[in-house]
Amino acid sequence: MVASIALPRLMRVGAGASRLLPEVLGQLGLSRPFVVTDPYLAGSGRTDTLLERLTRAGAKATIFSETVPDPTVASVEAALAALQAGDFDCVVGFGGGSPMDTAKAVAVLARHGGHMRDYKAPRQQDEPGLPIVAIPTTAGTGSEATRFTIVTDEASDEKMLCIGLAYLPVAALVDYELTLTKPKRLTADTGIDALTHAIEAYVSRKANMFSDGLALQAMGLIAPNLRRVWTDPGDRAAREAMMLGATQAGIAFSNASVALVHGMSRPIGAHFHVAHGLSNAMLLPAVTAFSAPAAVDRYAACARAMKIAGPDTDDRSAVSALVAELEALNDDPRRAGAAGIRDRPGPLGGAASHHGGPGAGLRLPGQQPAGAQRRRDRGAVPARLGGVRPAPVPSTVRNRVRHRERSEAIQQRHAHRGRAVLGRFAALAMTEGHLRPSTVPTSPPSAGSRSRPGTRRPPCRGSWRAAGRDPTGPSTRPAS
Repeated sequence: MVASIALPRLMRVGAGASRLLPEVLGQLGLSRPFVVTDPYLAGSGRTDTLLERLTRAGAKATIFSETVPDPTVASVEAALAALQAGDFDCVVGFGGGSPMDTAKAVAVLARHGGHMRDYKAPRQQDEPGLPIVAIPTTAGTGSEATRFTIVTDEASDEKMLCIGLAYLPVAALVDYELTLTKPKRLTADTGIDALTHAIEAYVSRKANMFSDGLALQAMGLIAPNLRRVWTDPGDRAAREAMMLGATQAGIAFSNASVALVHGMSRPIGAHFHVAHGLSNAMLLPAVTAFSAPAAVDRYAACARAMKIAGPDTDDRSAVSALVAELEALNDDPRRAGAAGIRDRPGPLGGAASHHGGPGAGLRLPGQQPAGAQRRRDRGAVPARLGGVRPAPVPSTVRNRVRHRERSEAIQQRHAHRGRAVLGRFAALAMTEGHLRPSTVPTSPPSAGSRSRPGTRRPPCRGSWRAAGRDPTGPSTRPAS
């Protein structure tokens, strides 16, 4: 199968790359840029520096800084009105995902007209608009190298995905020095977003050899450095790795696809106004545990690329370690405190997750349910007691154990409901091509199930058995 690959025409990567904007515009024959940024960058003086550099080079630039987080139709229309009031030959997106996505939308509307809703998927807009130059200031979205933009329709609370080569920047200036002053919250959100891009590009049914290489490299750069940049924002080596990894992850998913995490994250962000990276972080461990049985080898390769599993680790153990680490990443801000590190050293500078969570509930072929093992452990007589059963446990300890067991039962009920919700989202994701239909087998409802006769049962732990397949076999992941 032939993979269709699309990349920016020019890329400048490294410290100080953003200072080369006048030179790059000259190479492209452009001299009248409309610069789209955000209020923070405008207030910090960085856009003034950019404007001075362009003016010295003879370019006639105008700054638009009234973008909003998660661009809306209204904010895009405001930017479009400002562009149409002048004479510009290109659009520069300077900032995080929101300014870059706004710049992409404006560049298309300025040339082709219409309303933003006219361009949402499944429409493919390949005919170019104004040339786009992207300068990312966050290591996360990868928008500087993707053929997508996302705009929220405030009237319907819908995040509209717009696809096509028209949204692919002609040039990207990737300068990690612009991220050295990022706050910790933004560092965490954008870092998880980039990691999600890499993982989903690799496990996507649309993955190819080109995207696979970039996705694995991105995971290898992001995973070991995410905690480092959160702990020490001035760590230049870690910042550089994160920025390059985010760009590679963007190229990877732009030439493959994202999957269920992003399919669920978009409506969460639109309805509840949750930061995109944060909603990804909340979903990633649960979706990984949910999806892993259908692509064990792929998720195991992710764990090895992230260096949380060794090359000799078997696939099932590697996937369990991956889910535990993704859950641990969510736990870090709560448990690490101001130091930004975990209590015990772990594979990525943190500790493995031993508490109940998506990783604890993951059961792959050949593994015993965690609850069964705990019950056996509680009933066993420790060898150091010589086979003599110990004295009765004090009532206070018994109460704690009972409380813990009740809590575990409640968590299991919530997990069951969560899997049902994931199944409904899976059906939606299949309509967008993000999830293989083969992972949702049709089977009669089990005894005590709430499923109605004739309904499709969402894939969950053990669903591979109902389908008569071994998830570790090659047949579970058909060729792209």
